[in-house]
Amino acid sequence: MEPRPARGLPLGALSADDVAMESITKRRLTPDDIREFVRAGLGSAAEVVTHAEFTEGFYAAVYGVALADGRQVVLKVAPDPTLRQLRYEVDLMRTEIEFYERAASAGVPLPRLWYADPDTGFMIMERLGGSLFSEAKKEMSAEEIRAVRRRIGELSARLNGVRGEFFGYPRRDGRTRSASWREAFQAIIADILADAEEFERDLTRPVSEVRALFERHGAALDVVTEPALVHFDLWDGNIFVRRDPDGWAIEGVIDGERALYADPILELVSLITFCGEDEADAVVDGYLGRPLTDDEQLRLCLYRVYLWLILVVEPAVRRYPPEEEQRVLDWVLPNLSRDLDRLAGT
Repeated sequence: MEPRPARGLPLGALSADDVAMESITKRRLTPDDIREFVRAGLGSAAEVVTHAEFTEGFYAAVYGVALADGRQVVLKVAPDPTLRQLRYEVDLMRTEIEFYERAASAGVPLPRLWYADPDTGFMIMERLGGSLFSEAKKEMSAEEIRAVRRRIGELSARLNGVRGEFFGYPRRDGRTRSASWREAFQAIIADILADAEEFERDLTRPVSEVRALFERHGAALDVVTEPALVHFDLWDGNIFVRRDPDGWAIEGVIDGERALYADPILELVSLITFCGEDEADAVVDGYLGRPLTDDEQLRLCLYRVYLWLILVVEPAVRRYPPEEEQRVLDWVLPNLSRDLDRLAGT
């Protein structure tokens, strides 16, 4: 079965080809709402000509907007802050703004940010003109796909070269921030396990056993001493590509709201978990120029489990439609069980 990764976390929602995603966190905007947001960000003279919702994600409301001055922009509106969300989902729009600013400083291709107001909770950015890699690869040869994967690995290494002062999510309350990656990651895991307990989610093992497995392998994280900026949601639906005379190029990456400062190996979760072995090898070759070591494979397994935990808990918090929730769980739970078994046997 081909993985159906999440958009916006792997982390926001499982993608679907032909259905609109419903979630309580997505605000329903009227045409007047859209006009008001655009004028608040771009000035009273900004005139909306047309607009259309991007329906794939489960988290934020996102609209493509054409302006009378010829600009094509994207309006992104954060969920109502009073809604119950996952414990790590704090200051996500502020995080995304920081990601765009810091990633741009490293030469990572990104859409231009026209306006951002993290307090009100909306952003207006350039609409990229290329295609999502998740769609474009349907017309690529296997060789072209591997070449793009390798370039994505190289680009991710450049992004992860951006350093932070502390590990953890860059939220204002400082929760999960630490000079120790082990401490930061254990705080992150404590949050998602608390969410799992609160919503009584099946993790295939008792929460106490899952917690113990992370504690058992905590020493493996101590080799990580520099906080790297990690997107943590670089699946194919968050990467735009375009066809150039010399082949396919990466036009830009989007949806940096799940970013954190972490072990750079964390980035590989979304980069290689959802593609075949040959393509994953191409990513790792571009990223590291060598295969992963056994120690890196162990850390990568820990980070995959974190992703699976998010995807198990997320449907309950977002109140996904029952059939969509079941589709997610049918795929995620076997992956979670398999990786927990790996940790237990290591």
